[in-house]
Amino acid sequence: MQHMGKVPIYFESAAVIIVLVLLGQVLELRARSRTGSAIKALLNLAPPTARQVATGGDHEVPLDQVKVGDWLRVVPGDKVPVDGVIVEGHSSVEESMVTGEPLPIEKAVGDKVTGGTVNGPGGFVMRAERVAATHCSDRSYTWLPMRREAVHRFKVSRTRLRASFVPVVLAASVLTFALWMWLGPEPRLSHAIVNAVAVLIIACPCALG
Repeated sequence: MQHMGKVPIYFESAAVIIVLVLLGQVLELRARSRTGSAIKALLNLAPPTARQVATGGDHEVPLDQVKVGDWLRVVPGDKVPVDGVIVEGHSSVEESMVTGEPLPIEKAVGDKVTGGTVNGPGGFVMRAERVAATHCSDRSYTWLPMRREAVHRFKVSRTRLRASFVPVVLAASVLTFALWMWLGPEPRLSHAIVNAVAVLIIACPCALG
């Protein structure tokens, strides 16, 4: 600890590093919590059922049973069940989740509507063009599940990147320690520890934590 008659100052550096690491973890947990809440809200946008127009009258069916080409009735105040095009009636639809536009947009025959948006005071009959599908590569996949799938894929890719990046940084730190112990000047142990920790701090605070 004593080299050249001086005791190196280290406490404030260690304290600042620990505080920064903990602060980063707190901010990450807050971001995860907000992302989880946003995903849950996104999952709840689509209604669980749809009003299917049939010969004997309308009847409710689960959303996963709706097929491309089915005619669905959307009454005032209901959420649009799937992506499609209006074939009867007209209304104004609130599409802020898609376009960011706060004002409802007027819709008439031939206009497209998006699943999860909210219908206004009018009613209309729509033809389903995109419904729930098994894979996003399917063109019949609706807009809302595609957004959920995109968020999920981003989270998975970021987790994989972190899982591979941290071990690489740790290996680089160990290699740095070994090289300084082998080739570094005296005191070798002190220089090896300082430079190994410096690699962790600069390259990846998560690895240090």
